[in-house]
Amino acid sequence: MTVIIFDKTIIYFRYTKLPSTLLNLVETFGFDWKTFQNELSGLPGGNFYLRFFSVIYENRARPAWWLESRAGDEARLIEKDLNKGNWVLETVVTAAPLIGLLGTIIGMMNSFKIIGANGLVKPEQVTGGVAEALIASAFGLLIALIALFAFNYFSKRNAEIMDEMERLGTRIIDHIRLDQEK
Repeated sequence: MTVIIFDKTIIYFRYTKLPSTLLNLVETFGFDWKTFQNELSGLPGGNFYLRFFSVIYENRARPAWWLESRAGDEARLIEKDLNKGNWVLETVVTAAPLIGLLGTIIGMMNSFKIIGANGLVKPEQVTGGVAEALIASAFGLLIALIALFAFNYFSKRNAEIMDEMERLGTRIIDHIRLDQEK
């Protein structure tokens, strides 16, 4: 779980940055293609916006309907890459409390064995089993909470990135349509 969170954090830090200059350029509608290409070349390899915008830029001479389809395909591939590992976090959210509960049951069973075998002779042995049970529950819940917060953050961030790509892609394709009408 920690490795997934760390990996996804690095991916978001490296590959989802969109410079404000490129954002502002796309928002202007009437931008120059050479300036757009220069801005794209400044993005690091593997950047998701570079992948998405490059598909549009390289195919801007094609019909808009074809370009929209190709951009949509690339967006789906990017979304798939962004969602890698989320299933692990989602599974941990569900499984960790259950594993904690299993530890609780085992700890309580050990406590009851001590009571059943000898009567209540040594209370510290019984409380040791109860403490073991509580630690297992607390640990399972802690792990689940960390995974839940990470999963929710990454899911929200993925949705924001995809919404922004769709909005900016539409702006660029609108610009292409205007160029084709000239």
